[in-house]
Amino acid sequence: MTDATNTPPQPTDVPPARPAPDASSPAAPPYAPPMAPPAQYGQPAYPQPTYTQPGYPQAGYGQQPYGQPGYGYAAPVRPTNVLAIISLIASIVGLTLIPFLASIAGIITGHMGLKQVSTSGENGRGLALWGTILGWIGAGFWLLLFLIWLLFIFVFAASVPALTQVS
Repeated sequence: MTDATNTPPQPTDVPPARPAPDASSPAAPPYAPPMAPPAQYGQPAYPQPTYTQPGYPQAGYGQQPYGQPGYGYAAPVRPTNVLAIISLIASIVGLTLIPFLASIAGIITGHMGLKQVSTSGENGRGLALWGTILGWIGAGFWLLLFLIWLLFIFVFAASVPALTQVS
């Protein structure tokens, strides 16, 4: 414990000597936890923390010295390419609502958007890329579905004359 001025104990303070164990008392087991220090030694006083900015003297709390660096401006946000957004939307519509035509529009605008993104430095490369990929998937799916339907029509048409022949 510290005195009224709240000064920490000095290194010249010597802790009281511990009495030697009696021969009559049993020895402490080897797994016993170490004894805590005497209560007269309190926790040392730590200085008040101060917060400073790099390159400036320590000023503590309150107003920082004159000439501190400002917060600056936010980095300019690059716009997203409009054709990339249109490509993704058209490709999704091509997979769902307007089967083949919107997929073709998604492919074309996706390639145009990729070209513009690479030359102008705009954001939206991922949108244009996914619009192009989904456009090709949608166009391929609907083209395959059309070919299967066409094959079904030819097979059905080839089998009809055989059904109409009378023996």
